[in-house]
Amino acid sequence: MIEVINVESSSVGLRIDRWIKNNLIKIPQSLIEKDLRNGKIKVNKKKVKSSYKLNKSDKIFLYNVSYKNLSKKKIKFIPKDIIIKETEKDIIENNSDFIVINKKSGLPVQGGTKIKENLINILENSNFFENTKPFIVHRIDKDTSGVLIIAKNRNTAQQLTSLFRIRKIHKTYLALTIGHFDKKKSTIDNNLIRYEGNKKILERAISHIQKIDSNKNFTLFKVKPITGRKHQIRKHLVDLKCPVVGDKKYYIEKQSGNNQLMLHAYELRFILNEKKYTFKAKIPDIFKKFLIKNNLKQKDF
Repeated sequence: MIEVINVESSSVGLRIDRWIKNNLIKIPQSLIEKDLRNGKIKVNKKKVKSSYKLNKSDKIFLYNVSYKNLSKKKIKFIPKDIIIKETEKDIIENNSDFIVINKKSGLPVQGGTKIKENLINILENSNFFENTKPFIVHRIDKDTSGVLIIAKNRNTAQQLTSLFRIRKIHKTYLALTIGHFDKKKSTIDNNLIRYEGNKKILERAISHIQKIDSNKNFTLFKVKPITGRKHQIRKHLVDLKCPVVGDKKYYIEKQSGNNQLMLHAYELRFILNEKKYTFKAKIPDIFKKFLIKNNLKQKDF
């Protein structure tokens, strides 16, 4: 039996192994790798690796996949009007092709197995997408706040995705970290480790880092990631012995009493259809108050 599934806009850019876990059933990575390798799961009738990222036009082919029937029917989360209205207040730019939003820390971009409330689902129910639907072109982590682009049509989504892929969209982050840093500027160019099942993979990661201000306890950085590896900035700052305040994944010691990750996507710059765009997202109040409390620069943000 062959089943064909069209890729939804909310899954564009998602790895095929993550899509399987989100949409079929949470199974061991080794079984996913085996089924992809044996061709039981294909994309556009072609074998792909687990790291393959889905495109809008893709079709997923399931060949006698028995655990498909084990998956639970998803119950779509319907956000309350107050949540929609509050989220709409964070929109920085709205035009016929895309919106730009200052995403709150703690709000995931899209849903998953255990995630109900998410940005895409909220925007789907917003008046800003009344005659269309949101297309994901990039992501920032759930606990990272800041500027995010959501396309309104497939053509713009493809253009923006291409710009991200060829590194023509320039990103700047603000990171408040624990520890003092002496250098004014630094570039980190190393290999980060990730795993596909039991397979260890090294990925080159490059970040340009500039110190904005520092005292004996904290340092405020401006970070420009050249590559886009998972948790790249957080890992690179740990390498500098300056972990991000609130980072419970890569720095588990008791920190400053703050529970929010102090990593903020501050600025995006790009050229689309010969027009230059620059978008900046204000830092969260808790971030600003932390800077003031510790006598660190905050007037430029």
